[in-house]
Amino acid sequence: MYEDYSRQALPSKEYRELLGSAVCVFNSNNAFIIENILSNDETDEYNWHQLIDLTSGELSEPVKNTITKSSNTVIAKKFNELIATRNRIMHSFQVTARTGSDLSDDEDNQILATKYKNGKQAYITKEFLYEFIKKNEDLSIELHNFRGY
Repeated sequence: MYEDYSRQALPSKEYRELLGSAVCVFNSNNAFIIENILSNDETDEYNWHQLIDLTSGELSEPVKNTITKSSNTVIAKKFNELIATRNRIMHSFQVTARTGSDLSDDEDNQILATKYKNGKQAYITKEFLYEFIKKNEDLSIELHNFRGY
């Protein structure tokens, strides 16, 4: 698919909408993690300006020192899993899927793919994105429950 704003081939609009939604829900949870860190920082070690500049992976120590310390490892584990998946999405590359493979809903079979550090390659399908969005919802529920309101 081509758009007026780009001469490059793009996946379908629906796929790009899901991709944007996936990024947005992760970013929302990242901010929610920071909010929960700050709410549970008993030693005033952290501040928003410092935390917002950290990568998501760099938040693991503040999460451990605040959220995990006040509860358990559920939130930290879910967040770390989502970080790894988000990294696969953000460090993906665009490919043309095999014709007739049903991997892409785009007429030109444009889709993203990723390569894991173990060498395994995989397509980032709509199902992959839906699952990521659902797991972000699960983390959001955990964060709401942890916050208490």
